[in-house]
Amino acid sequence: MKIRYAIPALAAAAVLTLTGCTNTDGASTEETKAPASDAITADDAAVALLPAELKDSGELRIGTDAEYPPNEYKDADGNPVGWGVELAEAVSAKLGLEPKWEILGFDSIIPRIQESTLDMGSSSFTDTVERQKSVDFVNFLNAGSLWAAPVGSDVDPDDACGLTVAVQATTVQDTDEMPRRDKECKDAGKKGIEVLRFDGQPEVTQAVIDGRADAFSADLPVTGDAVNKLKDQLESVGDVFDAAPYGFATQKDSDTTKAVQAALQSLIDDGTYLDILKKAGIESGALTEATINAAKS
Repeated sequence: MKIRYAIPALAAAAVLTLTGCTNTDGASTEETKAPASDAITADDAAVALLPAELKDSGELRIGTDAEYPPNEYKDADGNPVGWGVELAEAVSAKLGLEPKWEILGFDSIIPRIQESTLDMGSSSFTDTVERQKSVDFVNFLNAGSLWAAPVGSDVDPDDACGLTVAVQATTVQDTDEMPRRDKECKDAGKKGIEVLRFDGQPEVTQAVIDGRADAFSADLPVTGDAVNKLKDQLESVGDVFDAAPYGFATQKDSDTTKAVQAALQSLIDDGTYLDILKKAGIESGALTEATINAAKS
């Protein structure tokens, strides 16, 4: 859902309507550098909302998939990095806690939160009503989806019947978008969509590059990042669609949810939040208020 990437003007214009997954290629060199989390002062009001056990532990256990650049991915040493990681660590700092990262499969993070073996999920979660049945979401970005295909292809996401489309498994593109598009094709008497599912976004992108898939669908920052890095091979196709909020996942109806919301609001109020988004080039998806469970579908 990146804004400053080299994507066609039509897609860039669609991105602007959204205002209301060391990977910063294409970002302006004049952007304000976001402060390191160790320079962020804890917010007393947010800390006061923490459950006593979590506060006493001194740690915020955060799960991430780390296979969704530029949002969350691994550095050369295998540590999680990306703007989503940076924002989550800033939230942890506002709570006066040390972030303790666990790299997990995407579909295992929410169950671990439900089991109380994780305190928060930061893995480009799209807030949906269905997911809200299992966890709460503290919303931090307005986002959407965008397709990419080989340069010069005639792929049209709105006329994709018979195509092979790659997605990361268990993302909204896999669980919601592809079943919907496939059904529309079959209901119209056309050939359905063949879906190729992969555990990580790099494998999704590679499937299009080597011709196994006609296109891929991913969150806008992820598609923008891939197009920017592989501009001789990939281009975005169609418009940004399915605008929806990203959120940090927390245990349902918990004090942790309220504390994370307060911490994020403190980051919004003091400008740290916007600095992080500006550095990543996604500030046009910024929020002015930290909300909980904003999705209505």
